[in-house]
Amino acid sequence: MSESQKKVNLLGLSPAKMEAFFDEIGEKKFRATQVLKWIHQLGASSFEEMTNISKALRQKLTEVAEIREPEVLMEKTSKDGTRKWVIKTDSGSSVEAVLIPDGERKTLCVSSQVGCSLDCSFCSTGKQGFNSNLTTAEIIGQLRIAIRSYGDYNTTSQRVVSNVVLMGMGEPLMNFDNVVDAITLMMEDNAYCLSKRRVTLSTAGVVPAIDKLREVTDVSLAISLHAPNDDLRDILVPINKRYPIKELVAACNRYLENLNDKRVITVEYTLINGVNDKPEHAKQLLKILRRMPSKLNIIPFNPFPNSGYERPSEERILAFKEIIVHGGIVTTVRRTRGDEIDAACGQLVGQVADRTRRSQKYIPVVQEELQQSQTKTQ
Repeated sequence: MSESQKKVNLLGLSPAKMEAFFDEIGEKKFRATQVLKWIHQLGASSFEEMTNISKALRQKLTEVAEIREPEVLMEKTSKDGTRKWVIKTDSGSSVEAVLIPDGERKTLCVSSQVGCSLDCSFCSTGKQGFNSNLTTAEIIGQLRIAIRSYGDYNTTSQRVVSNVVLMGMGEPLMNFDNVVDAITLMMEDNAYCLSKRRVTLSTAGVVPAIDKLREVTDVSLAISLHAPNDDLRDILVPINKRYPIKELVAACNRYLENLNDKRVITVEYTLINGVNDKPEHAKQLLKILRRMPSKLNIIPFNPFPNSGYERPSEERILAFKEIIVHGGIVTTVRRTRGDEIDAACGQLVGQVADRTRRSQKYIPVVQEELQQSQTKTQ
């Protein structure tokens, strides 16, 4: 094991763990606040930069700790300003992070796993299989990389990244502890100081983890629904076989009950031509949305090689939206951004050493299941 691997990477320590670290090395806990600010607010990459800490302590930290970001393998910028980074992880595979600018709003889409274990049939990431969980440092490192790409790191004077969504590669709730530590840092006053309304965790519906989440944070919640009934969702989002829509909605309502403000669940719905975009699907979806405080985000399917699916026409997208809006639900259609650099929703793949061999099975089985499902409903 190298010297670097033996050192504690302070980039990945939550405030509580940072305090515990300084206590373990015989230092006062208030040092944790100082170091948090240097790392996350001022972008320090070495202890020598920390001028309000004694030289002796800086030397001590250099011997036992480090501030190490994941390595950037590639950066691309699309014509609409979207930025994508391919980032190497300790596992040897790579993940992707995407920054989407929209006026004053800059939203960073963060990955939480190398690949994904849930195998949603319309998602390019899911087709890559699963390799490993990201560490807290690898998750929060994506935010540091995005901030630095704009030059001046000092986020106290200028909010470079205004919003963070855990909607990149992976299922965040399957990497629970590391994700919770990362979002804690994002919302920490002595770190990135993002509002709980500006950090959103998206899950495909790991119900027990949603219940566990409400005990430790009040981050905003999004649900990757993508189908308006269990038969279809079993195919598109296989975790539904374990936690069907009724259980998922109940978990979402329990989560909202634990918050002290009037937030809603963001429901994400990838619209796929001829699969889940019919008027009857919209009417079924409307019934689900009315069962919990919610808003709908329609995501027109972004094609990727060998997916077997197609993007619906603008006419079908608008017709679907109109049914939901007419039913009284706030609805937006996500504009496709960064598709020419494969940075659009559902296109993130990185480079995954697949432990599941899922990519060898691929789409024919899913297509057969869809045909059988559609035959049953006719």
